[in-house]
Amino acid sequence: MPVTRKQTIARWVLALFFIVAGVNHFLAPSLYLGMMPAWLPSKEAANWISGAAEIAGGLGLLIPFLRRAASWGLIALLIAVFPANVHVALQGHMAGLNAPAWVLWLRLLFQAVFIAWVWWIGLARAKPSDSAQ
Repeated sequence: MPVTRKQTIARWVLALFFIVAGVNHFLAPSLYLGMMPAWLPSKEAANWISGAAEIAGGLGLLIPFLRRAASWGLIALLIAVFPANVHVALQGHMAGLNAPAWVLWLRLLFQAVFIAWVWWIGLARAKPSDSAQ
């Protein structure tokens, strides 16, 4: 699949975002644990797994033969953490983040943006005209 320059830049930015976010799960776990609904068992394990998955997915986006698998994994992860983001929006506050409630609702839209972004750089098939850019 021919890759455009825009996709290359977007891939590096997105990979860096996921790697940094994943590392943050280990550096500031309370931020993520506070987002999780009470009914979720093993919150600490869920935090570690999601952090490791973000790091692995971000790195996978940079390795051509892993890119498709990493993209599917990151899309699955973004869908899996969506309930925690809904939970935070419904609460109207997020531990460790001093933001108005509307920002927490806006974050829900960004889940779709990130899914589309991952799909575009890792799964979309380029059109023949795209390779000329």
